[in-house]
Amino acid sequence: MQDKMILKGMRFYGFHGNLPAEKALGQWFQIDAELTMDDLSKAAATDALEHTLNYAALYAGIKIIMQGPSVNLLETLAGRIMDVCFEFYKVTAARVRVEKPQAPLGGPLEYAAIEMFSSRQEWQETRRHD
Repeated sequence: MQDKMILKGMRFYGFHGNLPAEKALGQWFQIDAELTMDDLSKAAATDALEHTLNYAALYAGIKIIMQGPSVNLLETLAGRIMDVCFEFYKVTAARVRVEKPQAPLGGPLEYAAIEMFSSRQEWQETRRHD
């Protein structure tokens, strides 16, 4: 059985970007995380937090990344959030989307975004080669 936990539309103010103005002024970012997990039927039957993923802890980990030290790339943010997702043993795969609604491109744009998807095994293999 493959079950999912989704945190959609998390918003954080951060100082990420390649331009000096982005690092100085900051901007809003929107994050979606979709986690494929081991069978959650035990959590459903027992109503016990230890049989699922504490999404408050996941949110807190993502918040630390987004409000932490400045990085240049959305890819770096997405990768660090993937690392946080895989800290939870029940997560077998993760999809992370980082949106930058105010990307300074000189014209109208809804957002620029990076989306990453990986299984735990693929992610660990990728990280070993970094």
